[in-house]
Amino acid sequence: MISYDRLDELQNGLRHGSSERKLIDAVIPYLTDCWLRDYERHSRLDSVVETLAERFHYLFDVRAQRLLAAWGISHGKHVGKRPTSRMSGHPLSDGPAFHRGHTIPHTLGGGTDINLVSQRGSLNVGRFRELEKAAVATPGSLYFTYWIHAGAQSQRPSHVHQGLLVPGDSARIHRFCN
Repeated sequence: MISYDRLDELQNGLRHGSSERKLIDAVIPYLTDCWLRDYERHSRLDSVVETLAERFHYLFDVRAQRLLAAWGISHGKHVGKRPTSRMSGHPLSDGPAFHRGHTIPHTLGGGTDINLVSQRGSLNVGRFRELEKAAVATPGSLYFTYWIHAGAQSQRPSHVHQGLLVPGDSARIHRFCN
């Protein structure tokens, strides 16, 4: 299990209003190392790539066709229209208990396609929204999600770590079963 024990230490020198670059440089190498070491416990890393879409970064396993993590800096509330027709087929439904959940919320500017995962509906419209709303309300913060899969070929995440890092504050990390 990932402890994220160094996040507060890494943010320690940052103040409210620190540049986005300083925040990213301070914590992203640590976070991606934590996520990749955890993922490597049950899957190979040779097909994991990092990509950028709509200002947000994603770690994606090309071979297994699944998302591992997403992160980016909040620029406040995104007011663009939700592309519902684009969302309708991604990912395929895991049944009535699951939604096509955004790894980066639409209200933060998260798109579709790589940004959608099968997420338990009760989580998606429940406790998951707390940090999503906080990220939208805190421009300059770093929001992330890390999606844990039960096995080497599982498409539906079994757990998710959701985090919000605001320079000058303690890291807020939530862990959920999916």
